[in-house]
Amino acid sequence: MSKETPLSMRAAAGKPSMTMAITAKAKGLKAEGKDVVNFAAGEPDFKTPVHICEAGIKAIKDGVHGYLPNPGLPELRKAAVKWFEDDMGVEYDFTQILVSPGAKFSIYLAIEAMVDPGDEVLLPAPYWVSYPEMVALADGKTVVVQTDEDKGFELTAAMLEENITPQTKVVILTSPSNPSGALITKAEIIKIGELLEKHGLYCISDEIYSKLLYAGSEHCSIAAVSEYCKEHTIVVNGCSKAYAMTGWRIGFAAGPAAIIKAMASIQSQSTSNACSMAQFAALAAISGDQSCVESMRKEFESRRELIVELLNDIAGVECAVPNGAFYVLPDISKCLGREYAGKMINTPFELCDILLEETLVACVPGEAFGTEKHIRMSYATSRKDIEEGCKRIKAFLEQ
Repeated sequence: MSKETPLSMRAAAGKPSMTMAITAKAKGLKAEGKDVVNFAAGEPDFKTPVHICEAGIKAIKDGVHGYLPNPGLPELRKAAVKWFEDDMGVEYDFTQILVSPGAKFSIYLAIEAMVDPGDEVLLPAPYWVSYPEMVALADGKTVVVQTDEDKGFELTAAMLEENITPQTKVVILTSPSNPSGALITKAEIIKIGELLEKHGLYCISDEIYSKLLYAGSEHCSIAAVSEYCKEHTIVVNGCSKAYAMTGWRIGFAAGPAAIIKAMASIQSQSTSNACSMAQFAALAAISGDQSCVESMRKEFESRRELIVELLNDIAGVECAVPNGAFYVLPDISKCLGREYAGKMINTPFELCDILLEETLVACVPGEAFGTEKHIRMSYATSRKDIEEGCKRIKAFLEQ
């Protein structure tokens, strides 16, 4: 990079999050008084449950205004041990738990702690927008593993094995998936675990949506497959999605002590501890009454059924039924190659752009997730907005 610019090559090559950019644009239009329907945001529309808020307020009133230990409040880390065990059936010592400012930062820390320049990271597509950018920041190489839409975007061990090379070091798993809502079955998780051991690989398992499953689907963590997988996997979870705590910024990482220690060291030199009072709120969340999680999950499940039905009623749109999370990934490829008001609509990005301009409906283009055929829509919004937004999309596409 020339001395004429203050930016490093790494910073200059980085891309901002498309989901955050579109969400910000939609919120800006709404602030102007426009009637925007926002399917872009990856956050629940519910308020944080009252008992969690009260715990945070109490911490503030009790004078929790200073630093906490960098790896996290000891009581919270110990509570997280039970929380992970209840969710995954895997036992950790509290020293194997790291509390960070959000699950997103936990993933970033894991990549920074594990990936060296030139290391290959296998990433199933469609993928969450930030994974490849994080790998690039660590000077690693993302190797995209395409999944099959006809099979519900489920990743298989065979798909991974086709892409393994001597440079492969880490596999990133996300189940349920953002953006597709796809779930990896227990049988396939076991096969993937065996593959990791066969090739001596490590895994980062993003399980932030593990509590948002539908139609009797069950969560299976790869860390539970074998002792090898437990000792070679960083499991990431957090409070943002299941507890409607996106702004509180509390994430957890669980894994082998040496990697957790390295992640904590990087955190100590970057952010220091996660927000102190938010950690007390998180303690109330994961150790308190869990009925709020089930209540929100049931509502998401009802919205899922509604949005899939409405989207599949639009000519040219095909939408698979997701097993988890709160996103759908409709195939809009039959709607591309059309002209509107003198503009050709050839890509998901161009479609999303014109939808926001003409209908005030915000969606995220598939290019952000490694697909040229889809758009992502979040149903973490009201049924009224789902009905209105799909009505507008239908009217526009069927013109």
